Amino acid sequence: MDNTVNKVDILAIGVHPDDIELACSGTLLKHIEDGKTVGILDLTRGELGTRGTAEIRAQEAAKAAEMLGAQFRWNTGMADGFFAITPENTRKIIQAIRACQPSIVLANALDDRHPDHGRAAKLTADACFYSGLEKVQTHFPDGSPQTKWRPDVVYHYIQDRNLEPDFVVDITPYIDRKMEIIMAYGSQFHNPEAKEYEQEAATPISGQQFKRFLRAKAASYGRVAAFDFAEGFNVTRTPGVQGLFDLK
Repeated sequence: MDNTVNKVDILAIGVHPDDIELACSGTLLKHIEDGKTVGILDLTRGELGTRGTAEIRAQEAAKAAEMLGAQFRWNTGMADGFFAITPENTRKIIQAIRACQPSIVLANALDDRHPDHGRAAKLTADACFYSGLEKVQTHFPDGSPQTKWRPDVVYHYIQDRNLEPDFVVDITPYIDRKMEIIMAYGSQFHNPEAKEYEQEAATPISGQQFKRFLRAKAASYGRVAAFDFAEGFNVTRTPGVQGLFDLK
């Protein structure tokens, strides 16, 4: 983060590097192709991950962001697994929001197998609200004051658990590219070309079957809207549309 506003249309926030790629990268690819700008904010370095290291994850995250076409990828450096909803951590997200002034924020799942996900969802949503309050003061790295900014909407992408989506986004043209971007994380997922990780402990996401699961899940979410593949999202505020023909 520098000392000026680096405005984007969408800020995708994930508690771990690879959350964004797994859950909403197809949606981001779609909007980037439509001319929208995207930034990524990781809350932790994923240092508690069973495979690889935080340093390796940082390299993989940078590669994935480049493949996606993100304008930037920032990291708040919160403690993986042990971060809490505190004023300090809330301000870290507020600083990022005010530094890029997004219209839309994508956040972690409201409820999920990993306890970090739901906690990060709450922390992010809180920060989006407080970011719009004049008396919550934050600063750029050089000490200059930031101005208040509240995103128009916060959408929570669905992660491991098969939650009932409030809406789905068609990612059919982007499913293969999404899988390529996910594979940038050679330390985390099954990748025959990343043989250096073959001896590391297996995890629920490191097996070859996990990639099949991701495609099947996208197909399942797409089916309800007659899409081949889709990503699902939840909301805490009822979304509005301009007319009935906006709905599929």
